[in-house]
Amino acid sequence: MIPKNTICLWYDGAALEAATFYAETFSDSRVVAVHRAPGDYPAGKQGDVLTVEFTVLGIPCLGLNGGPAFRHSEAFSFQVATDDQAETDRLWDAIVGNGGEESACGWCRDKWGLSWQITPRALTAAIADPDPAAAKRAFEAMMGMRRIDIAAIEAARRG
Repeated sequence: MIPKNTICLWYDGAALEAATFYAETFSDSRVVAVHRAPGDYPAGKQGDVLTVEFTVLGIPCLGLNGGPAFRHSEAFSFQVATDDQAETDRLWDAIVGNGGEESACGWCRDKWGLSWQITPRALTAAIADPDPAAAKRAFEAMMGMRRIDIAAIEAARRG
């Protein structure tokens, strides 16, 4: 059964592939159900995968194979809080290494165009430091990064 509030993500025929990748990459993620089209539709034929119910880090999602009309943008992203550099690197490498691309400040995009913020908790704490100078140093260090380097953030925070 679909939850009352679900994030619907539009794909050009790759909803099942994307959902499977997310389920294999992120904890508390899985493919829940695959629904096939009961008839022909603008982006596919009867029997094609129409929607995929899945979770990403416990968040209910619905992948819709709606065709090429709409693309993902940075206006929507999943922000994933990581606990250490190993987790940060693993998730970053999984997304970027599977046909995705790097962006700035901990953002990357998967091969389907969906944006991800791989954000170490240490970064969040550093830019919220009660010492404005420490927060600014950490923020400025982050601004020059693609993948977040926790050791560099902590060094900048310390000054």
